[in-house]
Amino acid sequence: MTASPWIKICGLTDVDNALDVAALGPDAIGLVFFEKSPRNVSIGQAGTICAALPDSIMPVGVFVDEPYEKVLGIAQTCALKGVQLHGGESPDMVARLLDQGLTVIKGLFATRPPYLSQAPEYSHASYLLIEYGKGTLPGGNAESWDYEISRQLDTDVPVILAGGLDADNVREAIQKARPAGVDISSNVEARPGFKDIKKVKYFIRLTRSTHYI
Repeated sequence: MTASPWIKICGLTDVDNALDVAALGPDAIGLVFFEKSPRNVSIGQAGTICAALPDSIMPVGVFVDEPYEKVLGIAQTCALKGVQLHGGESPDMVARLLDQGLTVIKGLFATRPPYLSQAPEYSHASYLLIEYGKGTLPGGNAESWDYEISRQLDTDVPVILAGGLDADNVREAIQKARPAGVDISSNVEARPGFKDIKKVKYFIRLTRSTHYI
């Protein structure tokens, strides 16, 4: 049996651009709620995007070290279907958000905590998103790394591969790491927060046509 990875296009800020991306058929779209990011969205922007997306697309809010109450409040206000915790959030916070019916993606990193070796602590997460973890921002730094390291994780949780993926390396990364999903942001942008539709289309086509046994 063969399969191709689940695809998340992250860092959308404009509703028309988000709809153009959604029309290409990714599985999820990421909305960043981190004020230091050039892809940061307001609650109003995010709510407009979520309301416009087809039901087939999962809107995921990306948060960095925000308290449970704030994450849940934004998720409910914007009608998010999932949240990505991309800081040092605890296993307990993951569990509390799961109890609210949300898909919870927990970020782990090769070079900073929470480390890839901490995967067993988050065995109840919906997905583990893993990346290198270097750069000025918690994510979106376009930093490629040794993706095959992900296969060393001590976990049965589906893994999403992130960090530096692009049209030149995604096929090799998928074949080496065999992830359940891939996540891309900066390498398919026209500018921060606004995606280049041709780049997104090409990336999705390459990813969908790359299979692993």
